[in-house]
Amino acid sequence: MLSPRSWLAVATLGALLGTCVAVPPAAASPLPTGPSLSAAPSRPPVKDVDPVRHVDPLIGSANGGNTYPGAVMPFGMISWSPTNTAGDQTNAAGANGYSYNTPRVRGFALTHVNGAGCHPGAAGDVPIMPFAGEVTSSPTADTTDRIFAADFSHGNERAEPGRYTVTLNSGVKTDLAVTTRAGAGAFTFPKGAAANLLFRVSNSLNGSEDAEITIDPATRTVSGSVLTGAFCGRRANGGVNNRKSYYRLHFVASFDRAFSGTGTWVDGELRPGTTTARGGEGYATGADRAGRGSGGYVSFDTTTDADVGMRVGISYTSLAAAKENLARELAPRDTVESVAAKARTAWNDRIRSVEVAGGSADLLTTFYTAMYHAYLQPNVTSDVAGTYLGSDQKVHRLESGQQAQYGNFSGWDQYRAHTQLLALLEPEVAGDYAQSLYNLARQNGGVWDRWVHVNGPTHVMTGDPSAPALAGFYSLGVRNFDVRGAFESLVRQATVPHLSGLSDKGCPGQCEGQRPNLAEYLRLRYAPQDTCHCWGGAAETLEDAAADFALADWADRLGDDAERDALMPRASWWRNTFNPSAGAEGGYQQARKADGSWLWPFSATSDAGFAQGTSATYTWMVQHDVSGLAAAMGGRQRAAERLDTFFHRPDGSWATGGDGFRYDPTNEPGIHVPWLYNALGLPWKTQETVRAMASLVYRTGPGGLPGNDDLGTMSAWYVFAALGMYPQTPSRAEMLLSSPMFPKAWINRGNGRTITVTAPQAAPEAIYVQDVQVGGKAYTRSWLPESLLNEGGDVVVNVGATADKSWATQAADLPVDHVPTASEPIPNLPGACVPVGSSCAQRLQYDVDGVATADAKSQGNLDGKGWSFPAEQLPAPGPRDGHLIPDTKGTAGNFHSLRGQRTYLALGRYQALDLLVTAVNGDQQTELTIAYADGTTSKAPLKVTDWASTSPHFGEQAALTAGTRYNVNGTADGRKVTIWRVSVPVDPAREALSFTSGAAPNVKVFALSSRP
Repeated sequence: MLSPRSWLAVATLGALLGTCVAVPPAAASPLPTGPSLSAAPSRPPVKDVDPVRHVDPLIGSANGGNTYPGAVMPFGMISWSPTNTAGDQTNAAGANGYSYNTPRVRGFALTHVNGAGCHPGAAGDVPIMPFAGEVTSSPTADTTDRIFAADFSHGNERAEPGRYTVTLNSGVKTDLAVTTRAGAGAFTFPKGAAANLLFRVSNSLNGSEDAEITIDPATRTVSGSVLTGAFCGRRANGGVNNRKSYYRLHFVASFDRAFSGTGTWVDGELRPGTTTARGGEGYATGADRAGRGSGGYVSFDTTTDADVGMRVGISYTSLAAAKENLARELAPRDTVESVAAKARTAWNDRIRSVEVAGGSADLLTTFYTAMYHAYLQPNVTSDVAGTYLGSDQKVHRLESGQQAQYGNFSGWDQYRAHTQLLALLEPEVAGDYAQSLYNLARQNGGVWDRWVHVNGPTHVMTGDPSAPALAGFYSLGVRNFDVRGAFESLVRQATVPHLSGLSDKGCPGQCEGQRPNLAEYLRLRYAPQDTCHCWGGAAETLEDAAADFALADWADRLGDDAERDALMPRASWWRNTFNPSAGAEGGYQQARKADGSWLWPFSATSDAGFAQGTSATYTWMVQHDVSGLAAAMGGRQRAAERLDTFFHRPDGSWATGGDGFRYDPTNEPGIHVPWLYNALGLPWKTQETVRAMASLVYRTGPGGLPGNDDLGTMSAWYVFAALGMYPQTPSRAEMLLSSPMFPKAWINRGNGRTITVTAPQAAPEAIYVQDVQVGGKAYTRSWLPESLLNEGGDVVVNVGATADKSWATQAADLPVDHVPTASEPIPNLPGACVPVGSSCAQRLQYDVDGVATADAKSQGNLDGKGWSFPAEQLPAPGPRDGHLIPDTKGTAGNFHSLRGQRTYLALGRYQALDLLVTAVNGDQQTELTIAYADGTTSKAPLKVTDWASTSPHFGEQAALTAGTRYNVNGTADGRKVTIWRVSVPVDPAREALSFTSGAAPNVKVFALSSRP
């Protein structure tokens, strides 16, 4: 966290700058405070040769960041970090083991996943607890962690890349350092006190199916394994489906001194003097798991020597491999100090892939910690000998040329920022990662799972993220993987239905189908909400459109014209779930049913049809076709106005989450949206918005991340923001430009190419681009081409405190979409009206079935209380008296509720709109706003009498009457109900386009005709 002095300086500076920032809403919001607004340094900017000193692994360990602070190497297999407890042995205080606000530990586990978004997340395998006391009962019986746990103070804790040190309140000092697959630990107990190390082998974060331990006093070793998995196994949405095992972690620990005693436990039984034990905990929680499990302990005599040294190696393939990993990675003379020093060197080498010059201490800490978090994954899962555990549970060897097998792919999260950063900075790792995912897919029957934990397919989230991830790798020059094999495999997944796509197992959050109900998707060209076997139909459609664009674009790069031509049209299928009538703002993404009808009721703030987000957020998830999206919304200007509202509250302040209608920087579906202004010809608003979000929700201190880091994704977003660039599309290499935060940055790609970004005037208040030079020449585009990213080059961005509203605003300067332009800009408009006599019947989006038949009275519900019109007393469907009567049998909708949405008309000049309409739950009044093609509007009141009233109250005419109502309980009440005829005036001199109303869902339109 910032010190009080820093907070004061930041707040003062923020107040000084607040008046000079233009914000679209009426009330301008001041620039936020945060690390990017600390005072600019006065000394000339120079590279920092030791960036590790700026890294704070505790950032994100509070406020839902779900990071862990323990010892880990870049992409390391082992990550030795605390498991904090809040008094429940079947849970942990933090999603990934550690919670800054709960400083009580029950062990230091060997594996972790950074920033996963469920609680508990995953791993946390083999917690090892130094216990300064006699072991007189089974640690598993200590279900509330009252005995075999210890508090600690953050003042006695130190976390740095590759090393973690803490002194517990029990007096035990723990000092841990690691290599990629092994670690060295030093434990100092109070002299003369009882000293034990507890190996809680079964106590992984989500539990275990099996665990075993063997203690060998003769060789001073402890070895064992845990059979576990169960990523996100407690999620309410599909969690039971993931309570399964898919890996066994093996470990071996050796000590520098003899044991004074040994013991084991199984469930509640303590077995002093024994050396073997076995037993898992299961994957439940609370009473169903409490008191189960196994482990062992070794004791030490601290009468003359209170120090215990331990070395540990791990493997996912075998105990022999764990031993070899330990022997190969730790030299005989290695100590915690020497291992930590090597780790520090390794971390400096990695995070210097981006070198920056200048910037305040807080800004450097925020930036380099984001770099650190981005390098925590993917994680090596192969042994030093090249063996690894496949998704088929068999041991495999690396492919020819492959340096390492990697696991942990949070695809839905990572493909939006992290995978591009990985390809940019570590192309060799990215290639091995791509090969790793392809290896696992081949072992998984050709299925590319969207969330791979270690080696296991978990099915978590939605979409097909491997396609944009690997296409993005390829666009950024990554070639060290089986490109053709991976491409063809992904195309097959996108084109050939798989049996799992018809399963609801694990749904909604962990649906097994990776292209769920693909045959139906291909038939309808959208994922139907009612039959898609997915988390949300609209979200799935958007995800698949992005994936299909990625594959089509990749096919084009490979010269595969047939696949490109087959897949590219599917990139535009997002249009099939864009409803221009959803909401009054100009259309939203909305889920549809298989019969073509929309999922009603609709709210922009609802997640119905979506996954971890609302329609308001997902509507913008069309990065590959922003121009098409803008056209669908009514043009670039209208889209920009909507973005303004999306990013600002009504009072003009910045939206930073907690409002489903506005921007949420804490989750992935919308993290690209601040950059969309570039495509709308307003790049200065991108600069303003990106800087605001980077400053408001990213900072130093444990709460310094806006939400769970999702395997480095949120951190990768910040790295891009600080550099002043962001991927235009996940599967291509172009970068959208914003204002850099540092005077100078060197992006060292790892393939010998360097991109330099110079912003000489970079300062807290200098958030607006004034001009750009690329390769020494003036540059007017708001994006960088793939050639610069792949070949390297120099970019100079001159920045200032006021917006230059002319730079990069011409049509030729806007980012280029690589999809065909739609022939009809706005999708899903109603077709031509149907002539019926002298009128023209308009087509409506019916959302309520308000009619039932005598033999199926439960099928209708007009008023929300179970009452409906009797079908037998209404006219047959078809033309009648100037209107088209809708279907009144079955379960199809036949009433159009005025929910505040925009109701489009067949474009024309009309004198009036004639409505067959009724009201429920009392008389209703609203106002219709008729919009015309020239941009003007007119207003007219709409007053409608309740359907059960004996006479009209507002001068309406009775159009249709019925002598009774049906109820869903199978009864009829004999009460007369009426549909009224109401006429609304329209200006015949102008072409009518649509009408909107206030939110009046109790007004129900049965039919609508326009009168020329």
